[in-house]
Amino acid sequence: MVMNSENQWEMVSLLLNARFAMSVTDLVTGDTRMPVLRGEIRSDEPMSKHTSWRVGGHADHYYIPADLDDFTNFLQGSPHESITVIGLGSNLLVRDGGLRGTVVALHAQLNDLRLIEQNQSGGLIYAGAGVACAKVARFAARHNLAGAEFLAGIPGTVGGALAMNAGCYGSEIWEIVAQPQIINRSGHIFIRQAGEYTIGYRSVELQHELTSTIEPEWFAGGYLRLPHGEQTESRQRIKQLLTQRVDSQPLNQPNAGSVFRNPPEDYAARLIEACGLKGCSIGGAMVSPKHANFIVNTGNATATDIEALILMVQSRVMKATGIELRQEVRIIGDARRLT
Repeated sequence: MVMNSENQWEMVSLLLNARFAMSVTDLVTGDTRMPVLRGEIRSDEPMSKHTSWRVGGHADHYYIPADLDDFTNFLQGSPHESITVIGLGSNLLVRDGGLRGTVVALHAQLNDLRLIEQNQSGGLIYAGAGVACAKVARFAARHNLAGAEFLAGIPGTVGGALAMNAGCYGSEIWEIVAQPQIINRSGHIFIRQAGEYTIGYRSVELQHELTSTIEPEWFAGGYLRLPHGEQTESRQRIKQLLTQRVDSQPLNQPNAGSVFRNPPEDYAARLIEACGLKGCSIGGAMVSPKHANFIVNTGNATATDIEALILMVQSRVMKATGIELRQEVRIIGDARRLT
């Protein structure tokens, strides 16, 4: 049977609805070859397996691209599909009703990490969106480049860090970004300039004049410009930061990092603790006794528990101090699954 283009995309849709993990291969018709998908597709995938809070409903479909080219082919082959892109799921709350459409998981898939250039003054590193931030810190140190040590304290991927201007210990990733690499909804890959974005505290926005005519896009990677450093000093700094992180954060329980942004000239953790909320819980979700800006899953939390606790903390702090705590974590999905 000869399939036209409409038939081809219908076949891809049928594959996306398969009830088991599979690879999509060799869809060839007549003189026209469809993009061959080399990644893995899963259906009805529990997002609790892919978020650091270990909660969340099911995604209709879950795609793990083989690499950036495969991600491109996937986007081009699913023009009407709702797409959600994730990394390590470390700054993410997926509601119990799950996610419609397809989740594309980039962690360890868009994992290109290489030294582009180096001279006496410094160097340029390319890191794909799926590379863990801690891996970038170690890579930079190994090549005698300084200024990326703080990335060891960010429990996420480069793509997620670029999207929110992640930072810790006084540094933020966009301070070292030379150029971000972009992939858009049509599957086109291109470079933007750092100056095309308005960068703030945990905030990255494409400048308004560029947003009116473009389609959705994601960070596929980034070029990071770093000064020359000394490997031993950088590794020692990384070790110190990791020790500080272990000592101050509840890493032995599922969490999503800092829940709230720090308000101007203050700290969310200080405000939450001052309101007596350390140890406060709803269901299986608890404000960490170790760090008040962390909400932990004590073992049986639901996304509903965590979201309710977030709202309660915001309400109590507002009532007591008049300060609005803004979420740092991203909350997505349906509150409850429709049957």
